[in-house]
Amino acid sequence: MPLPVGSRGVTDGTPANPLDAEDLRTRVHKALTDHLTAQSDVLDAVSDDLAPLMDSVGDLLTGGKRLRAAFCYWGWRGAGGEDCAGIVSVASALELFQAAALIHDDVMDGSDTRRGQPAVHRRFAALHRGNHWLGSSEDFGVAGAILAGDLCLSWCDEMYAGSGLSPESLAAGRAVFDLMRTELMCGQYLDMLEQVQATTTVDRARHVILYKSAKYSVQQPLLLGGTLAGASRELLATYDVYGRALGEAFQLRDDVLGVFGDPAATGKPAGDDLREGKRTVLVAVTLERCSPAEAAVVRRSLGDPHLDAAGVDRLREVMTDSGALGVVEEMIDDLSAQALTAATAVEAPARAVLEQLVAASTARTQ
Repeated sequence: MPLPVGSRGVTDGTPANPLDAEDLRTRVHKALTDHLTAQSDVLDAVSDDLAPLMDSVGDLLTGGKRLRAAFCYWGWRGAGGEDCAGIVSVASALELFQAAALIHDDVMDGSDTRRGQPAVHRRFAALHRGNHWLGSSEDFGVAGAILAGDLCLSWCDEMYAGSGLSPESLAAGRAVFDLMRTELMCGQYLDMLEQVQATTTVDRARHVILYKSAKYSVQQPLLLGGTLAGASRELLATYDVYGRALGEAFQLRDDVLGVFGDPAATGKPAGDDLREGKRTVLVAVTLERCSPAEAAVVRRSLGDPHLDAAGVDRLREVMTDSGALGVVEEMIDDLSAQALTAATAVEAPARAVLEQLVAASTARTQ
């Protein structure tokens, strides 16, 4: 199912205002709509039975803040690249890559929801049950989600290659694009491995989030945009510092919201990260700072899929009283300050937008 085009959609690829974040989101939305419409025709030619596969991807892509697309676009603009439909297409390809990561991540974590709607594997399981098909609904759901994620991975590559940027630019950016995807898979494996360990440390938890989230959320989209535009080594070094610091701050905020956030804003039930046994930096700092008795409570509760609201509240209390929440908030502030300092070396107008994106990426209500 192609994405519905919003009322602010444009048809000629020209922004009403290139500094308007909402305008860029609209253009990314349209680029994704056009790509999914073309892919829908391909799937329809194979079989009408593939409609749920397309619908699951289309519905997932209607949500999201488009931050990765924004970092790619402004990495390009900050390096002197002119606004064009080609860079919007490359930036949009990152949204397909993220969709693949989210679909597969939800399978690995056994998550029920994503962006306020059923996770893709739950959606396919419900389709199986509703039609009274043979076999296991859960197995069908997992298989369907894996395939949906794989399609997004394939389509993100197609969108990158068919963006319309020059072959020279695309060849220069290919190494960054490929490394980004490889490192994310490495990070996902490390995250999975960390969850089955008896202990964790702050350093290990930070290493995981660097590769699972920080790099592909901020750092590599910026470097991709900059590389595509022929950025200097000095500017790429600036992007590297900015992206690494803000990428980690972004994930630390996400970890805090996973425990303390409003489900209406996050799209996931509060405490799901605790039930899934996520060894986040917040958890690692808590275990370092709390009493032995409290640590025993944390270890006993973490990863319990049946953890109730009272159990979540108890863990929140330990995280707050131990000072761990405050420590992580200080880390977010320090990393955000590092990113803001790095952004001063970027030329206008990209500098102002990168500064705004620090606040947007680390807001306490997302």
